[in-house]
Amino acid sequence: MDGKPITQSASKTGNALRLDLSDATGRVAPTAMQWLLDRLGEALPEACRREAGRNGGVARGGEVRIRIVGDDEMARMHEEYAGVPGTTDVLTFDLSGDESETPPLDVDIVTCLDEAQRQAARRGGADAPERELLLYALHGVLHCLGHDDHEENNFEAMHRAEDEILTHIGVGPIFRGEEKQ
Repeated sequence: MDGKPITQSASKTGNALRLDLSDATGRVAPTAMQWLLDRLGEALPEACRREAGRNGGVARGGEVRIRIVGDDEMARMHEEYAGVPGTTDVLTFDLSGDESETPPLDVDIVTCLDEAQRQAARRGGADAPERELLLYALHGVLHCLGHDDHEENNFEAMHRAEDEILTHIGVGPIFRGEEKQ
């Protein structure tokens, strides 16, 4: 894959949600990219639907752009945008504007394939880093929908929401899934 985005529009929320997914590493197989795009097309509208109660009953649509990068690019971006040296799993850039107006989503998400491969191996699914990438993208969108995982009770609620959404779409929990030691 040459990094060219593949796109899907989903409107299970009543509002259109456009997804762009690109692999800047060129290392994700086309079948894995399609699986990831299809699952994102289910998970992200479901997240928006579940968060509609926070927005006066209106499920947000909009656009989510997800880019898959390797450790080197992620480490550079992590340092540049967060001031933290080293790589990380996901960086989320919410460009949606004023939160009080409940604008459409306008989100850039950068996920790290190398970290996804390490975490998938740790969780016992070395053959499925796309499951980790799905988790990272969902996590980023949940942040944009008002979730926070910096405090213990919020951490639990956010990861419970991830597990519920991933179970709802037939993937099952990833973050809290069975981990192989």
